[in-house]
Amino acid sequence: MRVDQVIPSLASRDAIGVHTLNLTAALRRAGYESEIYYGTCTPDLAARGRPVVDLGHAGRDRWLLWQGSIGSGVFDILATRAEPKIVNYHNITPAALLEGWAPTVAYEVGLGRSQLERLAPESRLAVADSRFNESELISAGYANTAVVPLLIDMRSTGAPPDPATAQRLAAAKATGGPDFLYVGKISPHKAPHDLVKMLAVYHRLYDDRARLHLVGSPLGDRYGPALGSFIARLGLADHVTVAGSVGEGALEAYFAAADVYLSASDHEGFCVPLVEAMGHGVPVVAYGVTAVPETVGEAGILLPTKSPARFAAAVARVLGDDELRAQLARAAAARVGSFSLEDSSRRFVDLVTATVGRP
Repeated sequence: MRVDQVIPSLASRDAIGVHTLNLTAALRRAGYESEIYYGTCTPDLAARGRPVVDLGHAGRDRWLLWQGSIGSGVFDILATRAEPKIVNYHNITPAALLEGWAPTVAYEVGLGRSQLERLAPESRLAVADSRFNESELISAGYANTAVVPLLIDMRSTGAPPDPATAQRLAAAKATGGPDFLYVGKISPHKAPHDLVKMLAVYHRLYDDRARLHLVGSPLGDRYGPALGSFIARLGLADHVTVAGSVGEGALEAYFAAADVYLSASDHEGFCVPLVEAMGHGVPVVAYGVTAVPETVGEAGILLPTKSPARFAAAVARVLGDDELRAQLARAAAARVGSFSLEDSSRRFVDLVTATVGRP
């Protein structure tokens, strides 16, 4: 019995890529034969899968599992296949949130949503990584759905903090003021510009030494420069670091130095960095929309609005209230435990077995 995964892009240091690798390992441990077939791949993972053109002939005991996250020509190859299909859905950003900044990506996400709907009649099982994403599957016409969190160890990257990054952050902290952290795409729908607005208010009302670190790769070539200009116009260039994509050791250093983790995103299907922050013991203050309340639970401060003054006040309260921080830390530890890689792997494999049969 084979359960092979098909994915548009297999990338290192990418949540869906890590999830796909861990799912392959879990399926193999359960006795299934399983390979990953990708459209594109980062060089370090090329040997962990095969190009999608190598799928070959349909097998009698073979199932294909589609990792759905964006529109792709790989889908057209999948759609022509005769094998029965399973869908694993990771959410697709609404095109309206991107089209003004990254029209090519907006087209791809729009295509992804139409492809998702096309696959609904063929899907024997559709697994979402949140109830929010499951509701989108149901709206798209999927009948047999379930929820399993991402198969990722969200407590640590496993790497020690990078010494140079840690030293630089410690030197800045020695001058006073808190460090705020955001990790994710530097993209308009993730709204790091709203975090910059919050920082400007925080400087005026609470502490003008506070620093904001934005860690992640840019989406497209328009938003990043605009964000940089916005930071400069507010006079915050010395207090906002746009770090770009960093290695695992540097990311560990940023989490270790952070006093509060911030999210102002307008759309999330799960949001792994929120759980990673909780796993590192960093209190979370986030705009509570889409899947964010489901992911955070009671382990963070959720805001009904992104008003910079209200956001800044919430952050100041977290920093100034020892009992609140202790309460959030206890809730975060419990919340992270509910996303156990071992438990999620077992749950996913059980769903596959109930659908395709035992190997």
